Order: sequence, then structure tokens, then C-alpha cells
Amino acid sequence: MSEHRTVPNWLRTGFYWLLAAEFFMGFATKFWPGETFFGPAYSEKFADWGFDPNMRYVVGAIELVCAILLVLPRREARFLGAAGLVLVLTGAVTTHVIDDGPVYQEVSAPLHLAIMLCVAAVNWPADVRDLVRWRPATSGPTTIG
Repeated sequence: MSEHRTVPNWLRTGFYWLLAAEFFMGFATKFWPGETFFGPAYSEKFADWGFDPNMRYVVGAIELVCAILLVLPRREARFLGAAGLVLVLTGAVTTHVIDDGPVYQEVSAPLHLAIMLCVAAVNWPADVRDLVRWRPATSGPTTIG
């Protein structure tokens, strides 16, 4: 007889909130006008990488939207958030591989990319149409009377 093990809901929820907090921090630092605790201002970093300095706003906004999607209680939302972050992190990994930066910058993006790939795989929808199909939230049984 095989035993089916699952991760407790509180642990899974905490993990998603932790990931969302990390990407919210990424959003905040990209919108911050001056130096951050990660180093120089992102406007300078993006210019050094060869991008328009205002691209940091686009990347930060995508990180914010995806972080919000990660904490929504629907698998489809978490999948979309993780898939969006996979795209952003693929660009980040490519940028950091081309750029010769410190080791902590070279490791962070690939690590988060691997985590987001796992999150996307775990929340993969059974049917792709579920990503665009509206269905009401299910709650516990209710009785009228």
C-alpha cells in the first residue's frame, strides 16, 4: 500500500508568501530612485547592462504583478505568476551571464529561475483552457434554511 504524502497547506502558503516577498523586494528596489542595499541604483545597472534605464520600471511592474499572482489561492494564478517570472528570470540569467558581476548576482537569478520552474510545474493546469475560463470560487457546503 502506497502512502500519499502532501505538504501541509500552511507550509505551502508560507512558501508562496516568501517568494512573493522576495519579488516584491525586487519591485521596490527597481522603482527606488537611488542606491539600494543591493548596490548602485537600478537605473545605473540597467544602463551598464545596455538597456534603457526606464526598463527597470517594466521589469519591476512585471515582478509586482507576478508576486501578487503567486499568493492568490488559485493554482491557475500561481502558474501564471510563476510563468511570468520564468520569462523575466530567463532574461536576468542571460544578462548576468553576459555581464561579469559579483558571484552573489550570478547565483541569485539562476536559483530563482529553478525555483520558479518548479512552482510552475507543480501548479501546471490540467487543461490550458482553465487559465482563461472563469469559474466561481468554491467554498464549503452551505445550507439555506
